[in-house]
Amino acid sequence: MITLLGPTASGKTALAVRLAHRLGSEILSADSRQVYCGMDVGTGKDLSEYTYQGKTIPYHLIDIVPAGTKYNLFAWQHAFHQVYTSLRERGIQHPILCGGTGLYAEAVLRGYHLPDVAPNPELRQSLQGLTLAELRERLASYGPLHNATDLDSPQRAIRAIEIADYIRQQRLDGVLHSEYPPIESLILCITLPREERRARITARLRQRLEDGNLIGEVQGLLDSGIAPEDLIYYGLEYKFVTQHLLGQLTREELFTALETAIHQFAKRQMTWFRGMERRGFTLHYIDGLLPREEQLSQALAYIEAWEAKESITSSPTAI
Repeated sequence: MITLLGPTASGKTALAVRLAHRLGSEILSADSRQVYCGMDVGTGKDLSEYTYQGKTIPYHLIDIVPAGTKYNLFAWQHAFHQVYTSLRERGIQHPILCGGTGLYAEAVLRGYHLPDVAPNPELRQSLQGLTLAELRERLASYGPLHNATDLDSPQRAIRAIEIADYIRQQRLDGVLHSEYPPIESLILCITLPREERRARITARLRQRLEDGNLIGEVQGLLDSGIAPEDLIYYGLEYKFVTQHLLGQLTREELFTALETAIHQFAKRQMTWFRGMERRGFTLHYIDGLLPREEQLSQALAYIEAWEAKESITSSPTAI
């Protein structure tokens, strides 16, 4: 498998599509919010980008559950393996896992299996009143697979702590097991200078707000009957635009608060990716400032070298 990571607004989808086109492959999304139907603009699905040189590249794990539900890593992992197994059975040599949710990517690369955890009312009660920063600090104490990469609301942080606490107890009792094997993968990561990343995020947000698509999308979700608190649960665009539509934020306050939140989110994404290296993964970096075709050439060179190495190590005559 080929894994393509990168922060928001780095151009992951465009590169993944070009890679899939060249390799005759298909794309699996590793994005915790693109699973929701109707949440398109705020999650940056950019579905038009999946058509390249007249060919539409098949994609998976996008638009698989209704907006308003609370999907989780447990369910996504099962869905991922169903699709991944199907792709390999159809002869897809290098499925491409592409996204910015490092937790999801690392979970399948390592073969972690997180159980479907029931609510823990006592634990939830004990966490009530803690600030988001305090909740993130508590979550980090459970280990590297439970940081706050895409958690920007207390509700999501509390749920993550609930799962982490359950897993810790299962480990102590010796009953936690891995259902899935690790997946061998070449990991590519698009990088951008901090100021360029921030400039892209700001420009994209300004455009989405000025053309009305983002606010219109959130209004449509509310009009469809989704409760405001459910949209706020998803964080980032859906949290702040919902608060704006409820009259809690002015248009200027919306832009300022959301811009800051997305910058912080992108920083946490890069922190996660660097943490993967400390946890034993090798990441091959691609300069996000390069033209698309040069990025593609660089990615193909990494793949060629990786395949050559894999061929040597798997050879019966290899020493």
